[in-house]
Amino acid sequence: MPTLKALIFDFDGVIANTEPLHFAGLHQTLKEIGITLTEAEYYADYLGYDDRGCILAALAANRRPADAATVGRLMTRKAQAYLESVTQHQVIFPGVPDFVREAARSFPLAIASGALRHEIEYILETAGLRTAFAHITSAEDVTRGKPDPQPFLLALKALQQGTPSLTPAACLVIEDSLPGIRGAVAAGMKVLAVANTHTVQDLHEAHAITHRLSETKLADVQRRLWPPA
Repeated sequence: MPTLKALIFDFDGVIANTEPLHFAGLHQTLKEIGITLTEAEYYADYLGYDDRGCILAALAANRRPADAATVGRLMTRKAQAYLESVTQHQVIFPGVPDFVREAARSFPLAIASGALRHEIEYILETAGLRTAFAHITSAEDVTRGKPDPQPFLLALKALQQGTPSLTPAACLVIEDSLPGIRGAVAAGMKVLAVANTHTVQDLHEAHAITHRLSETKLADVQRRLWPPA
């Protein structure tokens, strides 16, 4: 029987409360080319996608051309707006540092995120959490973002360098979005969903759900999802 051997975290909406900043940056970027994106639309239709996926979806929904030059320019503009915001905010969710440090004492940890690497690194370093993670899979590392399982499988492959026997069934993914949940399930992993950005009802495809990591005991999750024989 498999048992828990590693944790893979999403970043935005799980470790860091950055979704409002991502929305603001995307909203401003699209506004500059005459596209209006509401907050409700962002959380309903765009959450869980990386910048490229968000911009492609917005261009398609508004029947705008999506050539590589246009997409690249908009991604750069959005990334600039986001980084300007994140340097001015404390964004780590309450209780997450304690949860991460406790988990890192027993298991190898990775991140599988649609965020850019320098964004992730900056926030983790600022919070004193970078050394807790053995690996980061970021937007630059994948050709297919969530809900494709590729980000999780790349994180798994990296963790297997230190734990060769690690299998998908022994990994717990912590996610906050439906695309992320579906990608992790497609990778063969167990999923704990955190209701930071969606309701519990919206996250029902996960194996377990919690309202916040500050209230979550990893040992309880382990017993529930990997019950002793």
